[in-house]
Amino acid sequence: MRAIWKGAVTFGLVNVPVKLYSATEDHDVPLHQVHDADGGRIRYKRVCEVDGKEVPYEHIDRAYDDGERTVVLTKKDLSELPAERDREISVVEFVPSEQIDPIMFDRTYYLEPDSKSTKAYVLLRRTLEETDRTAVVKFALRQRTRLAALRVRDEVLVLQTLLWADEVREAAFPSLDEPAKVTDKELTMSAQLVSSFEADFTPEDYEDEYQVQLRKLVDAKLEAGEAVDTAATFGEAAEEGEGAEVVDLMEALKRSVADAKKSRGRKTG
Repeated sequence: MRAIWKGAVTFGLVNVPVKLYSATEDHDVPLHQVHDADGGRIRYKRVCEVDGKEVPYEHIDRAYDDGERTVVLTKKDLSELPAERDREISVVEFVPSEQIDPIMFDRTYYLEPDSKSTKAYVLLRRTLEETDRTAVVKFALRQRTRLAALRVRDEVLVLQTLLWADEVREAAFPSLDEPAKVTDKELTMSAQLVSSFEADFTPEDYEDEYQVQLRKLVDAKLEAGEAVDTAATFGEAAEEGEGAEVVDLMEALKRSVADAKKSRGRKTG
C-alpha cells in the first residue's frame, strides 16, 4: 500500500504522527466504452469552448459561476487555503460509539504510526478501546474539509470519513404515515424465520456474483473468439415475470421458514 497523506492526530497536547492509507479497493472488472458498429474505443476529450482546442489536465483550473460572473480559482489559490495546508487530524470530541449512525459512514482509511516511537499511537488506540468511545475528528484531504470517526480495528487505528448532517436525506414517506397492522401470529412466524437464518457474520463467505459472472462471460468470449451465447454460458434465464405470483404475508413467511430449515438441514447433514 502507498500512503496518500501524512500528518498527525492531535488531542489535547498529544500528537500522534501518522500515515493515511485507503483501506478498501475496487475489484470490479474494468470495462470501457466502444462503438457498437466497429468496436472502436470511445474517448472523451477536454476541449476549451473558447479556442476549441484540447486542454491537458495540468492546464485546467477550477471556476465558480454565480450566473452572471465567473471567478477562476487556480491550483495555487486552492493550495493556499488554511484548511488545505493543515496537516492535523484534530479530535473534536469523544462520543459513545453507538451514537454514530452507520448511514453517515463514507470512506475508510488505515492510520499507520509515522514515528520511531509508537507509544503515542498505542496510547490513543488503548484509550479508545478501554473507554469504548469513538473520536470525532476534522481534517483536510484533497481540497475538502472532512468530518470523520476515528476508531480501532484489529489493533489498528481506522479513520472513517462521515457525511455532513445536511448530506443525509430525511426518509419522509407518506406511505408509512399509517403503518400496516401486523398480527401476533405474523410476528411469531417472522421471528422463527429470523431464528432459522441466525449465524455469525463471516464476510469471506460472500462474493460479488455479478463480477464473477462478468469475468466468466469475458473469459468465455476470449476462448470462443468473441462468438459466445450468453444464455449458453450461464444457462437459460427464467421468463420475465415467472415466479412473481402474489401470496399473503403469512404464507410467504411459512414457506421461507420451511425453505430455510431444509437448507440448514442439507448443510449440517
